[in-house]
Amino acid sequence: MPELSPESLLPALASAPRLWVAYSGGLDSHVLLHACAVLRGRLDGELRAVHLDHGLHADSLGWAGHCRGVCEALAVPLTVRRLRIDAGPGDSLEAVARAARYAVLAALLGPDEAVATAQHRDDQAETLLLALLRGSGVHGLAAMPARSALGAGRLLRPLLGFGRADLRAYALRHGLEWVDDPSNADTGLDRNFLRHRVLPALGERWPSAARTLARSAAHCAEAAELIDAAADERLAALGGARPETLSVGAVRRLEPALARSVLRRWLVKRGFRAPDRVRLHQIFADVMQARADADPLVGWDGCEVRRYRDDLFALAPLPAPPPAQVIAWDGAGPLELPNALGRLVPAQGPECPLSELKVLIGSRGMPPLRCRRPGGAPSRSLKDLFQQAGVPPWLRVHVPLLQRGGDLAGVAGVARCGESPLAVIWEGHPWTGLGVFIEGLPPAAR
Repeated sequence: MPELSPESLLPALASAPRLWVAYSGGLDSHVLLHACAVLRGRLDGELRAVHLDHGLHADSLGWAGHCRGVCEALAVPLTVRRLRIDAGPGDSLEAVARAARYAVLAALLGPDEAVATAQHRDDQAETLLLALLRGSGVHGLAAMPARSALGAGRLLRPLLGFGRADLRAYALRHGLEWVDDPSNADTGLDRNFLRHRVLPALGERWPSAARTLARSAAHCAEAAELIDAAADERLAALGGARPETLSVGAVRRLEPALARSVLRRWLVKRGFRAPDRVRLHQIFADVMQARADADPLVGWDGCEVRRYRDDLFALAPLPAPPPAQVIAWDGAGPLELPNALGRLVPAQGPECPLSELKVLIGSRGMPPLRCRRPGGAPSRSLKDLFQQAGVPPWLRVHVPLLQRGGDLAGVAGVARCGESPLAVIWEGHPWTGLGVFIEGLPPAAR
């Protein structure tokens, strides 16, 4: 194994217009920052550092000051972000803090930018053991990849080939100074218990334990890649009737193990955290086996899986149904809607004037309305209109209605009502699969 040096890290630092180093002030991240600073002239883009202040320790402001001093000495621009850690009852503080860190880093990255973090081989061994103790599958046992997508850019872990002893030797050779977070000695935390109690004991009996465990994680990562590739091949033919949905019937016809892999892969590619074994079973038992007219739901942090007819949806948790309200709109400019429902934008022209419109939000509490279709077609109830358009029941209460006088003029994303021309674009709503046009927009403008 080569000695840790700046040059040994260069192949792992992918080209990027800007490389961020996540710098905590501790030994590991100081080694990474120092090595990247030495390599600065050989990097393809700008080098910057980011310090994430968790605010969980009384000395955290002092640690941020230490980081500023080190970055000034290395002439590396530093950005400091203060995290908001909201751990509820029963939540793991470690998991909540980790999710907050990656959320901030993802938001920081511009297109094709990269952030390098300082996890090393011993961290990899700890992560594998934690995954084993949770009963994880191969994706969990793959532990931490050397590179992965994050936000608009990439996450790099260039130190995974080196152990904690290698990093300490580098720091001593270069006279680096770092801060020690006392929480790292708290063996009440699972990772610290493994670090200070379990891995040293394993190392006494098997000196190469950390290296061997990291190698097993790499084997699991290869297996996970093969599983993902097989799932990707199937996903292309499993789409539902709506964009970004899956066909329930098509997935149910797969072998159970492949169906589970396809479902996990679909959720991850949609940007959601993969469900655990219990929730995955619930999706198959409670959602995919439900009647086509049922309204099943399985949810976890940041994700809800729902079904409508033969389509399986994955979406961010729906907000509470908006209260019934009427908003006057003259159509002179965009109308921002409440409850994160997006905006209505006029597409005005002589063919489609807008005037004296009212926008109805929260139709659940309103009197029954009917839509008179253009051309003398029979009027239809809103329920029939939504069913014909394939709008799931759990979205209908969020769809804005447009009224002119006492008559329904249109249903956003679904239909125009009455004979009067109407051209309105519904932008920025958070749900895929709903149209953005109300009928009546001139064909040349669509």
